[in-house]
Amino acid sequence: MIALRTLVSGLVQGVGFRPYVHLTAKSLGLAGFVRNSGGSEVEIWVEGDERKVLEFLMRIALGVPEPAEVESVYVEVVKPAGYRDFTIEKSSGRVRLRSMIPPDLGICDECLREVLDPGDRRYLYPLNSCVWCGPRYSMMHGVPYDRERTAMRDFPLCSECLAEYRDIGDRRRYHAQGISCPRCGPKIRLYTKDWEEVEAADPVAEAAKLIDEGYIVGVKGVGGYHIACLASDDGVVVELRKRKRRPTKPFAVMALDVEVAGKLVELSSEGARLLKSPQRPIVLLPKREGSPVSKYVSPGMSHEGVFLPYTALHYLLLSRLRDGFAVMTSGNVSDEPMCYDENCARGKLSRIVDFFLVHERVIVNRVDDSVLRFTAGRPVLLRRGRGYAPRWIRIPAKLEREVVALGADMHSAPAVAFEDKVVLTQYIGELANGDTVSELLKYLNLLMKTYSVRSEEAVYVVDKHPRYVSRSIGIELGRASGRVEEVQHHVAHVLSTVADRGLTEERYVGIAVDGVGYGDDGAIWGCEILYVDGAKYERVGRLSYVTITGSDRDVEYPARVLASYLLRLMGEEGVREFFRKRGLVKALPGGELELEVVLSRLRKGGTKTSSLGRLLDSISVLLGVTLWREFEGSPAIALEEAAFGGRLLAKVEQPLIKVGEVVEVDPTPLLYSLVELLDMLPTKDLAYSAQYYIGRVLGRAIAYSARGRRVSRLIPAGGGAAVNDIVIRGVMDELSSEGLEVILPREAPPNDGGIALGQVYWVALREQFGDLH
Repeated sequence: MIALRTLVSGLVQGVGFRPYVHLTAKSLGLAGFVRNSGGSEVEIWVEGDERKVLEFLMRIALGVPEPAEVESVYVEVVKPAGYRDFTIEKSSGRVRLRSMIPPDLGICDECLREVLDPGDRRYLYPLNSCVWCGPRYSMMHGVPYDRERTAMRDFPLCSECLAEYRDIGDRRRYHAQGISCPRCGPKIRLYTKDWEEVEAADPVAEAAKLIDEGYIVGVKGVGGYHIACLASDDGVVVELRKRKRRPTKPFAVMALDVEVAGKLVELSSEGARLLKSPQRPIVLLPKREGSPVSKYVSPGMSHEGVFLPYTALHYLLLSRLRDGFAVMTSGNVSDEPMCYDENCARGKLSRIVDFFLVHERVIVNRVDDSVLRFTAGRPVLLRRGRGYAPRWIRIPAKLEREVVALGADMHSAPAVAFEDKVVLTQYIGELANGDTVSELLKYLNLLMKTYSVRSEEAVYVVDKHPRYVSRSIGIELGRASGRVEEVQHHVAHVLSTVADRGLTEERYVGIAVDGVGYGDDGAIWGCEILYVDGAKYERVGRLSYVTITGSDRDVEYPARVLASYLLRLMGEEGVREFFRKRGLVKALPGGELELEVVLSRLRKGGTKTSSLGRLLDSISVLLGVTLWREFEGSPAIALEEAAFGGRLLAKVEQPLIKVGEVVEVDPTPLLYSLVELLDMLPTKDLAYSAQYYIGRVLGRAIAYSARGRRVSRLIPAGGGAAVNDIVIRGVMDELSSEGLEVILPREAPPNDGGIALGQVYWVALREQFGDLH
């Protein structure tokens, strides 16, 4: 006879782990108990024959069914207590070992089968779920994960659901906390935009009928509201754009299944796998020729953002639509957080939609849809939300202190960290208004509470940008402990990739490419080659500085930055003449007067920048691809899209490498040749060549910077522009001949949504190699 007390961490709450433990122990004739604990971990007491107890441990550590994941098992030999049976006990609020909060999971095949089976009692039930699937994080009030701490506490189980819950032989519903049925679960209702209920025997079918008739419908989902409408009707899509005040930013399209999706986009095996995965992200895929999707869904784009239904409600809605697909875009007013409660929907979305399809389950935590794209043939996260957050990311270092990282103001996703684990919040958005700031504080506090991170002892980490809202918040919060660290933006980008990929070498040369980051010299950085040695870094390469006015309008109207670049080639009078001749004056709201203001400010000096984002924006305007910024990153995105199907031109001059204290990549020759070739060659070829050559020369600069430094052969890349497929392929092609390989993050976005991960890893390196004690 032997007895063990075991603590298990990983993804072990809300995923059917306790029922699996119970069934395993019973099958082996063992006694004891299993229960959830307050840090999202699971505690097990098991006693019995020594051989069987050891077999039990092996099955728990190595044989758990998906979606459960066991990361660590701590075992203590204890004195047998004389248990006669093995039971699932009431959860404990005590935190013994910190573990993962379960993310929301897309509907499984078994649950969908029940919904579509006329003989099943859950036939056509829109909120069906089991231990394998359904909402988790979005409906959690706290941990341990039990029904009374979720939004389902408002819906007591009926006798039939209770019998399933107690049936040890029911592998999908035994102790499943979120289950319900048409008798006891949340109801679905249809409302007008004025919140008057529409009487309908089947509200989902009625909503589908309204969408087919051309109406716009708000749909309450798992982590917030969507706005749904016909995706094949130009007039309907244009009307949605008008109401949402979103002229060109692409909408996502939800397709009934992979077969329907395959009619809309070019679907690779990896693309199909991602679409069908439990995370159910939006995946950007090449548009299929002859696709029935309206050109106004993603105007000017070669790719469509497509995803599959992740609840029975979505599936039933799509299955009743004539097309089998629909626009399913975030339910928000432009630049504001997505609505996730009825007050927000009534107050803000009533101006956009005609009807609302609403379920009664409260959304506790807002979670946006996750978004992925392919860069150099590999999937990369652009937005980390539903399905991925708030899973932790393991880093290749152990923290001495708990850390709270505030991230950046764009794509905000702060983090808490402890041991070797970093827990990023879901995507929060841009910290441009009070709503998003409140959301940041809400979810940061939730993580700190869940993981018992003590504010008075934590190290707080912020970006160096003096005007960042996130920096101000971090400094204020850090007063509790008096420990605030600051990390340069692009260093955090590179370290985010290092941490994400679990790299363990001490020395790296990495590259960070984006639109803006506050540099150590006070300039606006944005294309930086960095040498990292332990807790020290050195800027060893960059894009050549160009002087810009430094106004926020430089980002909104990239023709202003183009003027700065063209001054190098043709002087003030030449810039004036070029702008008039090419019709670029219309790219400035103030016309010729604004151009004169820009030139006047540049005469007096301005702000230096090495931003690749600003260079790509300028080329986009130069080639006539775009005039101004419609949404974040749109000029550079449009440039990449314009190059679709383009070929490499030998006539286009490559940027110049200058070797000095730092290696400089000077785009002047490239820009000169583009100006000369504007009317001679196809725009798509010029766009492709410009981006590819920028990548090739950046690769050359990286290789030069790596020589003689005994660094890793892996080159970590980060920043918003690191997902540009053409630029990154250029870098990769150049470095492959040098035996070097560019890597991007896999679990965190390379954009500012992953900055907090890099900030945490900076603290870990300072503790290990530096002076943070």
